[in-house]
Amino acid sequence: MHIFSVFSTFKVPGEKSEEVISIYQNRSRKVDQAPGFIDFFLLQNENHPDELTVQLLFEEKKDYLNWVRSSQFKEIHDLEKKYPDQELAKVIPTVTKYKVVSR
Repeated sequence: MHIFSVFSTFKVPGEKSEEVISIYQNRSRKVDQAPGFIDFFLLQNENHPDELTVQLLFEEKKDYLNWVRSSQFKEIHDLEKKYPDQELAKVIPTVTKYKVVSR
């Protein structure tokens, strides 16, 4: 079994949580076309609704690394930096990576 999971956790101003959730609900889905991509989840912390986590699942670590080195990844993240709401544009996630070792 080879599954690689990446979590990107970030906090947004509480009143903007729904706006950010909407952005992800209407995301470009470019990552969905990446080789080795399995799934995408946007998670919201039950106790801290201003804390959101993007979870990506890939077949292997190399698939994830190829995705983050791709022009599509760069294009998406360049757009985020140009987001009109500068408070949201400056949000920096904490990224953690895991290899699935049992299922």
